[in-house]
Amino acid sequence: MPALSRRSLLQASAAALAVSRVAEGRGLLLESLLQDVCASALEAAKRSGATYADVRIHRRRNETVSVRDDHVEGVGDDESYGVGVRVLVDGAWGFCSTSRVQVSQAQAAAKAACELARANARVLQSKVELAPEPAHVDVWQTPLEKDPFKIPIADKAELLLEVSRALLAVPGVSYATASLESRLEWKLFANSDGSLIEQSITRLGPGYEATAVDEKSSDFQTRAWDGAGRQAGYEWLEQSRFLDDARQVGEEAVQKLKSPGISALGNKHLILSPTNLWLTIHESVGHPTELDRALGYEANLAGTSFATPDKLGKLKYGSEQVTLYADKTTPGGLATVGYDDDGVRTQRWNLVERGLFVGYQTTREQAGWISEKASRGCSYAQDHKSVPFQRMPNVSLQPGPKDLGVKDLIAATDDGVYIVGNGSWSIDHQRYNFQFGGQMFFEVKKGKVTRALKDVAYQSNSLEFWSSLDLLGGPAEWKLGAAFDDGKGEPMQSNPVSHGCPPARFKANLINTRSKKEA
Repeated sequence: MPALSRRSLLQASAAALAVSRVAEGRGLLLESLLQDVCASALEAAKRSGATYADVRIHRRRNETVSVRDDHVEGVGDDESYGVGVRVLVDGAWGFCSTSRVQVSQAQAAAKAACELARANARVLQSKVELAPEPAHVDVWQTPLEKDPFKIPIADKAELLLEVSRALLAVPGVSYATASLESRLEWKLFANSDGSLIEQSITRLGPGYEATAVDEKSSDFQTRAWDGAGRQAGYEWLEQSRFLDDARQVGEEAVQKLKSPGISALGNKHLILSPTNLWLTIHESVGHPTELDRALGYEANLAGTSFATPDKLGKLKYGSEQVTLYADKTTPGGLATVGYDDDGVRTQRWNLVERGLFVGYQTTREQAGWISEKASRGCSYAQDHKSVPFQRMPNVSLQPGPKDLGVKDLIAATDDGVYIVGNGSWSIDHQRYNFQFGGQMFFEVKKGKVTRALKDVAYQSNSLEFWSSLDLLGGPAEWKLGAAFDDGKGEPMQSNPVSHGCPPARFKANLINTRSKKEA
């Protein structure tokens, strides 16, 4: 571990924290405390034999507001704050955390982490080697005009109730729910390589759903809003169609209830809206290209991957039109940050290029596993008491060169189904065979939408599905979808992530999800 200069660390810390102190009004006493906590933890790790150490002061706040029909159903506001110290001793990791952000506690955590690492080293089969990364001193934050945590809860509740009233005003809608989640992650990261990085990430997770009920048959159908979570300030929600779309959502719930089930089954053309396709990207591309999963490290909980390292640069993942890329810099993306939790500057890179499998998601520890010289910046820990490990970046489908939209794809389709919104899904442990539903389904005949359908799902496997892509939308209708809480690891950690795509046309096996007895 390089010799640490307390003076240089404190000077860098003062520069990095200056912006946040002005923005948030933090006092000099608090700033001094945070400087001392970082410096003392790194020094204690060095004295205890660490060859590498990092310290992460992490604040996480989550506020939720939910309504049902005409009343507020729940309000929640929880927060965690503390220090996590990670070290390498004798080539093995050790980690310890504390919820008390104090010099003495940070030092104790560093010493305990070194003891754990030393014990781990006794049974380690191969030593951890970190890919090199330059030292960074920087401040990064979500661009925002209105901090959602400064908007009164009463105002948020009233917006949700207004949405609910609009849904219930539609004849045939019997129930309505709406919710808004606001999440803040503030992190101060310092490591023994000389990095000092402050980041503040603000995310919004809005949503609502209408339920239409047929009293005679007791049948019911739901329709959820197609909007997605976003890394943004409250102004994004005010400018979105969150309220404006409510009546249409209610009307489509009723329309779906009155629609026939799909009867034209089998292998057919499938036109997918970005509001549906993003989830298929998440499951059939995002998860399979996690390197730890591909090597079996997630097998016990989340499964493995068909996209194993021996196939890198060889496997035909999709058609020539398919380029899928990982990106932690997409504006508004939930996984977008300036630096990951290894202190690596984030980037964009291809996972599938013109149909060929070419890349993985990696951390500093993982890069050497596939003979790469640098990390892709995919390390993340959900809070101070969690160990950073490889998590999914934003994974997106590159739009086509021609500015085709949904209407163009429908006009070019003789027989198929157009699917909007994401619904139920299932995929095997290798992320290969799958089934996906949706929110709204429309029959397409001879280039036109003829009627709405219900009880539709499509089945395929990841390679056949992406190889069947034959029409790709352009940049104008490229759109972000999002998973606000993607789970992985033991103990389980949650990672927010977005996926962008244009509309696209595939072929897949269409099925009716309702049994013959119910149909």
